[in-house]
Amino acid sequence: MQSSIYTDLAMEARELHPELQGVVEQSEESEGIRISRIEVKTEEASQKLEKPRGRYVTLDAPELTNRPLDLFEQVAAQLGEEIALLLGSLASDATVLIVGLGNRAITSDSLGPKTVEQVYVTRHVTQYLPEAFPHPVRSVCAIAPGVLGVTGIETMEVVRGVVERVRPDVILAVDALASRRAARISTTLQLTDTGINPGSGVGNTRKSLNQATFGVPVVAIGVPMVVYASTISQDTISLIADETGLHHDEETLKRLAEKVITENLGNMIVTPKDVDQIIADMSRIIADAINFALFDADYDEVRMLIS
Repeated sequence: MQSSIYTDLAMEARELHPELQGVVEQSEESEGIRISRIEVKTEEASQKLEKPRGRYVTLDAPELTNRPLDLFEQVAAQLGEEIALLLGSLASDATVLIVGLGNRAITSDSLGPKTVEQVYVTRHVTQYLPEAFPHPVRSVCAIAPGVLGVTGIETMEVVRGVVERVRPDVILAVDALASRRAARISTTLQLTDTGINPGSGVGNTRKSLNQATFGVPVVAIGVPMVVYASTISQDTISLIADETGLHHDEETLKRLAEKVITENLGNMIVTPKDVDQIIADMSRIIADAINFALFDADYDEVRMLIS
C-alpha cells in the first residue's frame, strides 16, 4: 500500500526500500539539524526509488515549526554550505541562473517565485557597471517563469529561451515539494544535483529541468509544502495500530481509508492553514542560503550594493 504514495523526497523513497542495493547513504547531526546524504548509484535503484541517479541532501530541523530566529540562520548557513558542495569548483566570475518554479497565485506553490524575489541578482551590475566591484563577482540572474495554465508556455520552454540568451554555467531551481509525512512540511529541505520535474509532487509532471535538457548542471532545492490526504489517513491508522497492537488488519484498513478519500474527494492535497507564514520563512532561508553559497566572502559587499 505504501508504494501508492508519491513523495518528492529521496529520503522517504529510501525509507520504503531500506534494503535496496545501489544506494549509498550517510547522516550526521549538528545543532538541531539532521543532515542525510543519499547517492543513487545504479539504474536499478533509480527505477525502484523513482529518483534519477545522483546526489540528494536532506536537512531536517523539527524545531523550525517554533520559528526560532537563530535556527533559521543556522539552517540557512548549513544549506548554503551544502549548495556550495554540490556546485563544486564554480568559477568566481561564473554566471548563475536562479529559477523560481511554481504559481505565485497559489500560496502553497509560491515558494520558488518568493525565493527569487530575495536572491541577490548581480548580472546587470557586472554587465553594465563592472567597476562597482573591485574584483570578479559571480553574475547572478533570476526568473520566475510561471506555470503552463497561466502563461500557455511550458516552463522548460521559457527557461530554455533564457538559457540560450544568458548562457549560465549552472542553474539553481527552487520549487515546493510533496511529502508522505505531514510533519516534514516546513521542517525539511532537500537539494539534489539531478534537476527537477515541475509539478511532479501533485501529479502534474511537466518536462524535466536537468543537465540533459540544458547542457549545464541543474541543482534543485525544495521544501515539502503539501501531502496527500490519503497519506494522513494511513499515518493515522498506523499510529492507532502501534498504540493498540492491532497490526493484523492494518493494510486492509489503509486500503479502505484511501478508498473513502479518493472516491469522495479525489486525490485531495492538504497544506497547513499557516502556509503563508511558512512560505515566507522558508523562502527567506533558501534565498539566504543561495546568497551565502554564491557570494561567500563577497556576501556583505554584494548585500550593501544590491539592498
